[in-house]
Amino acid sequence: MRLQAIVCAALLFVLPAWANPGEKARLADLADQALRQSQPTYPGSRPFQLEAHIVETTNPQSAYRATIEEFWVSPGKYRRVIEAPEFAQTLVVNGDRVYEKNAGDYYPWWLHELVTAIFDPLSPMGEALTRSTAEIPKPGAAGAQGTCSDVRMRTDRWVVCFDSRGLLQSVFMKGYGVEFKDYKKFLSKQVARTIESDPEPGTHLEVKIDSLAELANPDESMFAVKESSPAAERIRTVRIDEELVRKMATGSTEIDWPSTGEGRTTGGCAVYISADRQGRVREAWPGGCDNAGLEDPLRDQVKRWKLKPAVVGGLPVQINSLVTFTFHSVLDPSKALPTLSDEEVRHLAFHTVDPVFPPGTASKVTQVTLNISLDETGKLTGAGPAEGTPTDLFLAAYAAVTQWRFRPYLLNGRAQYVHATLVIPVR
Repeated sequence: MRLQAIVCAALLFVLPAWANPGEKARLADLADQALRQSQPTYPGSRPFQLEAHIVETTNPQSAYRATIEEFWVSPGKYRRVIEAPEFAQTLVVNGDRVYEKNAGDYYPWWLHELVTAIFDPLSPMGEALTRSTAEIPKPGAAGAQGTCSDVRMRTDRWVVCFDSRGLLQSVFMKGYGVEFKDYKKFLSKQVARTIESDPEPGTHLEVKIDSLAELANPDESMFAVKESSPAAERIRTVRIDEELVRKMATGSTEIDWPSTGEGRTTGGCAVYISADRQGRVREAWPGGCDNAGLEDPLRDQVKRWKLKPAVVGGLPVQINSLVTFTFHSVLDPSKALPTLSDEEVRHLAFHTVDPVFPPGTASKVTQVTLNISLDETGKLTGAGPAEGTPTDLFLAAYAAVTQWRFRPYLLNGRAQYVHATLVIPVR
């Protein structure tokens, strides 16, 4: 099977070993405090100008790239320009007037996720976060340690992690997973200059905030909106449940499961889909599968679904949803893939990055073993921990291995999809 490990899922269900068991505080209060300290768009913050770039570090020439420019005065007054290969948007908000001009009929979900992470990182949780009564250990209450939530909502489960200063470290929920790094001082705040996302194994998206400066004398003409754009010309995205997705389908939502070379023949799979205002599924991201070799065929079939256009308030909207399946397959030994040893796969690696393990790890563990997969181009398509590997050590190793680069494995002169066992020394 083609191995794909969803790191977000691991984070959702396991609290890090460094989580502080000391004094507790309401998650909602810690989240608000984190935003006050770090979010330049927090109400009452000083005006700023920001420039950022998004790139897929694993393939910088891919369509997963964009530039973003923001002139911000207040939550109700800002100008934002987004430019990507297949979509562009100019958005000006001035009180109750909104100007929105879009180039392209679909606002990609991967782009929407990262723009949200820059300007409103906790908004995907909505009012559920502010209403939550969950309490978690305070960051740094017993030394320089961070802390994470692990909250199960009615239809969701999400994790918010804070570093020892109480700043956002990561946010994960179904369909939204980002990490915040490289905090630097800006005016009275500490602002993350790097935001990362891994929507699928082997695809690493990175936001770099290249410029962040105070907007001392805002030019009012930049925010002038004579007349709001018609609502029908604006792109809005709503999240719906999978039951409604299936009702909206114009054809069958049954999956034709192919045979598999190895692994389970019955189990569960999930994909996170995004559809445009015409009902076409434009993106299908992995949501976890008991046999990862079936995940790509599932995504390919779901992308061919046609849905009835979703309408809210009489206007068509984009939708996204997590959709789950039960698969039934059969084994076909002829589809089994080669498995390379640590030595063999290292011969293919031409760029490596050493992991940063938690302090004190080397005195307890000498190595971490990962099971990885490479496609015919040498791209890392998945990584999972060997049996018995602690989750925190796997995540540290995974963060480094996603930055490795491999040459394709050749079998009889032809590039071959392969599994491999990679052993990472702990130093």
